[in-house]
Amino acid sequence: MSKKIKKIGVFTSGGDSPGMNAAIRSVVRTCAFHNVECVGIYRGYEGMIEGDFKAMNARSVKDIINKGGTVLKSARSKTFRTAEGRKEAYKQLTNANIDALVAIGGDGTFTGAMVFNQEFGFPVMGIPGTIDNDIFGTSHTLGYDTALNTVVEAIDKIRDTASSHNRLFFVEVMGRDAGHIALNVGIGAGAEEILIPEEDLGLDRLLESLRRSKQSGKSSSIVVVAEGDKIGKNVFELKDYVEENMIEYDVRVSVLGHMQRGGSPSCFDRVLASRMGVKAVESLFEGKTNYMVGLLSDKIALTPLDKAVKGKSEINMELLRVSDIMTT
Repeated sequence: MSKKIKKIGVFTSGGDSPGMNAAIRSVVRTCAFHNVECVGIYRGYEGMIEGDFKAMNARSVKDIINKGGTVLKSARSKTFRTAEGRKEAYKQLTNANIDALVAIGGDGTFTGAMVFNQEFGFPVMGIPGTIDNDIFGTSHTLGYDTALNTVVEAIDKIRDTASSHNRLFFVEVMGRDAGHIALNVGIGAGAEEILIPEEDLGLDRLLESLRRSKQSGKSSSIVVVAEGDKIGKNVFELKDYVEENMIEYDVRVSVLGHMQRGGSPSCFDRVLASRMGVKAVESLFEGKTNYMVGLLSDKIALTPLDKAVKGKSEINMELLRVSDIMTT
């Protein structure tokens, strides 16, 4: 263990996701196991600038592994984007004798950590926490698995109504730049069509698919739409277009929104968070910095933060093919 690191700060930033609390717990308890102090930084970079710190020990994080959201809170920080803001954050960390940081969040969080490391040489490690699963260098981000289960459960309930009233439902899920949630839940919930940013289905093909479903005897349909899908300006425009061209359909829209971010994390996310927290802290002890902890081929691995930020998380082409077959 490096003698230089005696105190580690942990914080969450950006959008919350189920599993963040489990990751905080893992970081704190790994520090306790190695007799290193741990400090919780509240409200992300904003709290770092204001010195909103609180000492944490193994007992501080009891009963949080099952909770969604983040006990350390999260906030956007315009001030941290300025050189003056980052300088103040460095001053606060130095005054509190914090030697290294574990940042839990997405690409914005990692970009801030990377710049901070470049400017001050401050050791940082990242843990990916976002339900969108859009971070390069990991097959799963914290909260992704939980979000999938939450959305599938919601769609199952929507299908009950769709079937009862012979309706077509457009269900919008999160995924501004990536269709991982839509693709997986579409297959898992048996959707008749899946619309994602990575594949431009086109309005004509969508109508053709819905007509085939109708002709095959389906009286109701579910179409899962990622919020970043490029076919229409928004899901309500899609609804209007289908109603104009297929008057036989009674069309409804359900936007699941922020409910996808909430809820108790799945067992998978709890275990993944625990593994990632241990790896992040022990990597800092080994002198590593400016890395993100990820899951690759079911093994915990490190990816340089710049690659995690600049790289693109690819959609699973095999799943695309499976979805095409399943929506036949």
